[in-house]
Amino acid sequence: MFKKSVLLFFILAMGLFASFEEGKKTFENKCASCHRQFISIKDLKVNFFEKNNELYKLTAPTVNMIAFDIMDGSKRIGDKEDPEMQQIEIEEYLIDYLSTPNNGNSISDEYVFEFFDKKASMKDELSEEEYINLSIFFMKYSKNYEASNLTKKEHLSSKYNETKLIADVKNKDKLFIVYATSKTCYFCKKMDKEVLGLKSVQKQISKNYKFMKVDVDENSLPFDLNKVYKKMTPTFFIVSKEGKFLKQYPGSWSKEDFFEILKENIN
Repeated sequence: MFKKSVLLFFILAMGLFASFEEGKKTFENKCASCHRQFISIKDLKVNFFEKNNELYKLTAPTVNMIAFDIMDGSKRIGDKEDPEMQQIEIEEYLIDYLSTPNNGNSISDEYVFEFFDKKASMKDELSEEEYINLSIFFMKYSKNYEASNLTKKEHLSSKYNETKLIADVKNKDKLFIVYATSKTCYFCKKMDKEVLGLKSVQKQISKNYKFMKVDVDENSLPFDLNKVYKKMTPTFFIVSKEGKFLKQYPGSWSKEDFFEILKENIN
């Protein structure tokens, strides 16, 4: 009897994990074009309550903002002590809000909500199964995000020979510009195509910088930049020819603004 109970629990747990993974895929395919990936709550508070959204210029809540509001915010949905019923309530909320999004049925902080663009209806764009998986994704987001990132941090290492890089840059009298990116980052792909892919931008970079593109899901940032990194992609770091951190620019930039970034760091 005990073995059967354990087996049943294992099957249910595996099913829930699979749904989380399917929910993650749904979010990436249907939601990630508007909603950015993780930004720490600490940095989000600075962005909204000290910088009036000028730091990240968010037009929609990040994935972890949504998960927090659903599970732990002042308007949180359901009771964690009854996860089955909570999942149903979250699913119903998502169907209602995504069909007719407005301030009245949003669970976001009212002050923060004012910074976001008006969301278009997604009525009939998601199947019932996708809503179920999306609700489980948000329910399990915090636990799975923390576990995933702990595992990644334990195995990530820098692939760069910093001593050689510094010697090469000193000889050419250039600075480093380190680009923190991710394969799942929509705004990174947008910037790659609209800004960094332009020959005029590449030419301007090569004049004064050694450009380094780092996928932060696969590699640790060089020059101890993880100590100052705000865990947002894209982020651009300016590093001296001695390998010392100078400045960082989190967020996506237009061609004109990116040119200004390149210019203002050249003495």
